[in-house]
Amino acid sequence: MLTANPDTSFDAARWAAMRYFNLFRLVIAAVFLTVGRALDLGQQAPTLFIATAGAYLLAVLLLGFPDAGRRLGMSRLLTIQVLIDVAALTMFMWASGGYRSGIPLLMLVVLAGAGLVAEGRMVLFYAALATVAVLAESGLRLFRDGSADFFSVGLLCIGFFTVALVARLLALRAQANERLALERGEDLQRQQALNEQIIRDMPDGVVVLAADGRVRMFNPRATDLLGDWLAPGELLSAHVPAQGFDFVDPRQCRVEHGSKTLQCKSMGVVNDAGDVLIYLEDLDRVQSQAQQIKLAALGRLTASIAHEIRNPLSAVTHAAELLRDEKRSEMQVRLIRIINDNSLRIEQLVRDVLALGRRDQALTEKLQLDAFVRDFLDEFTVHDLVERAVFRIELPADLTIAFDRAHLHQILWNLLGNARRYCSGLPGSIRLVGSALADGRTALSIIDDGPGIPAEARNHAFEPFYTTHSKGTGLGLYIARELADANRASIDILENQPGAQLRLSGRSTP
Repeated sequence: MLTANPDTSFDAARWAAMRYFNLFRLVIAAVFLTVGRALDLGQQAPTLFIATAGAYLLAVLLLGFPDAGRRLGMSRLLTIQVLIDVAALTMFMWASGGYRSGIPLLMLVVLAGAGLVAEGRMVLFYAALATVAVLAESGLRLFRDGSADFFSVGLLCIGFFTVALVARLLALRAQANERLALERGEDLQRQQALNEQIIRDMPDGVVVLAADGRVRMFNPRATDLLGDWLAPGELLSAHVPAQGFDFVDPRQCRVEHGSKTLQCKSMGVVNDAGDVLIYLEDLDRVQSQAQQIKLAALGRLTASIAHEIRNPLSAVTHAAELLRDEKRSEMQVRLIRIINDNSLRIEQLVRDVLALGRRDQALTEKLQLDAFVRDFLDEFTVHDLVERAVFRIELPADLTIAFDRAHLHQILWNLLGNARRYCSGLPGSIRLVGSALADGRTALSIIDDGPGIPAEARNHAFEPFYTTHSKGTGLGLYIARELADANRASIDILENQPGAQLRLSGRSTP
């Protein structure tokens, strides 16, 4: 952020005062030269008066150009101008009958202007110069005419010093106030920039409403939550209806806006203009954060007991093998099948739980997606060649993806397992389609010809332990998404075509 330099600002103010000072000199010189005789000035020495007025006008014109200031500098130029002013006004006073002509009053104006522009103690030098000039003029008049009122002249000289000092003190006070204003202005700009940055980066939306309910101000997050219609002058209640909620009343409510559930919290009237401050919070984000906290605790718990499950699991499996070797009835066969099914289910649960602990151990490498998928399908359908025909691969040979090999294997196992469960089972009923996205990422879409994912289930599909299958663990899609996040990738549920369509998108190179 650019800020003003106080010294530069003061110099600019002094140059502005100097220009007005030169304008005053120019007016005085022009008036004296043109109508000075008509004002009864210069009676005692008309020729001297006219010559001085002409020379004074010429000097004012020459020293009033900006080039003179650049060449001489402000302090030197001001001193030269004051010397010329005092000399010219003294000559005018001599030609017009002395101090009673009123010319010394113009010296007071000159000293006041010099006090506002000058620096340091030069203002006292200017006052002393004017005093010496007036006293010298009175002394010469005393020798020539034999009469002079030195008491009045002395009071006038005291006035010179008084006006010069008062003008200088006023100038110093003005400079101090200007410096303070500039410093506070800079602090205010920095504070305003900081506040704007904080409001812009807030995770919650902020909207300021006028007394009539129309939008006055808002932050970018509010646009993300409410939509692009948000603009100053729009009526908020027309776009975001909230049953039983007055936006001016400091209460809370939930608002369904599109696919989002928002919590609106009004802080009531915040200023004399009747403006109302409203915070908008995405409840889905809050619930997601709460879910992450809950899952972190769940992960620590399940990781500690996962290994303990395998001990009784081994015993159950071994007992089932012994039963198979014994002479058994139909009931024994049924019991063995139950034991085996549940053992496999426990084993799958253990693998899923342990996969949660390995999400942060991603060893990313560049994989040829077509070759990887073909090798995976050979393993996935190793016991049934007919099953291999269910899957149809539509992947470009040069398509690559940056992924951990084990993580991608686990993701495909979960996604294709779900697709196989709900597809028709006909040849080509599950398509694996690859494409390069516009942002340089790689997309792998898994499309089946099943009934698709119901709209009400899409918001919960990635939640842990949520399943619509009686024998599912509810961890498949959740683990797939967690592993994708570990590889800086994402899994999205797209619109049904008419079957389910899930897309895995990740970087094409590490």
